[in-house]
Amino acid sequence: MLDTNSKISFEQTFKNIDNTLRKDAGVSSELDYVEQTSWILFLKYLNDLEEQKQKEALLAGKEYKFILNIEYRWDVWAAPKTADGKLDHNKALSGDDLRDFVDHKLFPYLRKFKTDAEPDTIKYKIGEIFSEIRNKIHSGYTLRNILDIVDQMHFRSQSEKHELSHLYEGKIKNMGNAGRNGGEYYTPRPLIRTIVKVVGPKIGDKIYDGAVGSAGFLVEAFDYLKNSKNLSTSDIEILQKKTFYAIEKKPLPYIIGIMNMILHGIEAPNIVHANTLSENIADIQERDRYDIILTNPPFGGKERSEVQQNFPIKSSETAYLFLQHYIKKLKAGGKAGIVIKNTFLSNGDASSLRQELLKNCNVHTILDLPAKVFQAGVKTVVLFFEKGAPTQKIWYYQLNLDRNLGKTNPLTEKDLAEFLELQKTKTDSENSWTIDVSDISQKTFDLSVKNPNNREGSLILPPEKILEDVRKLDIRANLSLKEVEKILKVK
Repeated sequence: MLDTNSKISFEQTFKNIDNTLRKDAGVSSELDYVEQTSWILFLKYLNDLEEQKQKEALLAGKEYKFILNIEYRWDVWAAPKTADGKLDHNKALSGDDLRDFVDHKLFPYLRKFKTDAEPDTIKYKIGEIFSEIRNKIHSGYTLRNILDIVDQMHFRSQSEKHELSHLYEGKIKNMGNAGRNGGEYYTPRPLIRTIVKVVGPKIGDKIYDGAVGSAGFLVEAFDYLKNSKNLSTSDIEILQKKTFYAIEKKPLPYIIGIMNMILHGIEAPNIVHANTLSENIADIQERDRYDIILTNPPFGGKERSEVQQNFPIKSSETAYLFLQHYIKKLKAGGKAGIVIKNTFLSNGDASSLRQELLKNCNVHTILDLPAKVFQAGVKTVVLFFEKGAPTQKIWYYQLNLDRNLGKTNPLTEKDLAEFLELQKTKTDSENSWTIDVSDISQKTFDLSVKNPNNREGSLILPPEKILEDVRKLDIRANLSLKEVEKILKVK
């Protein structure tokens, strides 16, 4: 349980941080709020982690070696305390002194870890993070206020981390709603949880997202696996170090993804800051492949011509390059759940890629999503496939909702419950149907969503509907209703 005697709740703390940042000239948007909050939270988390490890070492009769030199530890520069545990105002930096220390001493010191530390260590991760961001808070007094607020937060117990991760997800969601630039970082969590359940990863699987963003797919997969069984010490070790792998191109989602995974309980996330598409897929070997791919690659982006040379099927559409990358990165027998723009199913420029996908993978399920699942309003589908055998039959599910989605009316897990249930047995229904790949065009490989039970209506009305309309309008014609019924063969 959380300490109910805490002076300020975590939720109020986040609000106080945002309210303080709004007064600073250096930050101007929700994106900036999340970024600047993230690096400060990270250093407080690191301090609590090191204190915990020191206590564990002492109990074991060992000495703990701190990652940070003493002058760069939180309780020295950010929150020095007096003997009674209160902030020591005589030692606490503020104003220009604080800003200069952060900009000219703290950040350069932390950046050096990228060259000094061993990869796959939290020390190296610190170097990566602080090589990608900078302090945007102009006023040292503003920064002093935020440090005082964050110092009241603790990352010691699992319940505290859980609450913080929940609130941090809320900040990411707000960032996703903060206009076009933010939307690319947020995939609705009910959709991610549904995708994870369909793909069904197991302990020991290596899971990959080459466009990780805020790491929503990985943290949901982590939570799914944590609750899948009673974990042994070995299982926990595997989850921490040998399960989750990711790449992110942009600096902001890179740090947010790392922070999100840390708050969910993964101490040193395997997120690399790089352009996934810069890898020539011809160079991918078996050792580079993964058991599970869960992802929502960016769509609508453009890549330079030299990047497109890394792919046998050239395309200016970023998502099509990512899909080729993922097919090559998946192990034989590996499983994937990938969100992609619905035009992929019919776009003429993607016909060769669809042929490649159907030939090398069993695309067993396509989930057709309504507009506004994503705030940008882009219409999307989810492709579920396994690598190693060609596709023979595809089960489609069209998510038809009786309401319009939006910021105040988002997608829920309840909306996806029927899909999850029917998908287990690939059952046909009003919203689902099955096609045989041999029946589609072997020239275009068009996989368009064509619900034979289309509830939106058709140009050809059923006989019963025609008769009902005739009766309602009381149309007088040369034929009697009985004769019309006979012609239409309505019983």
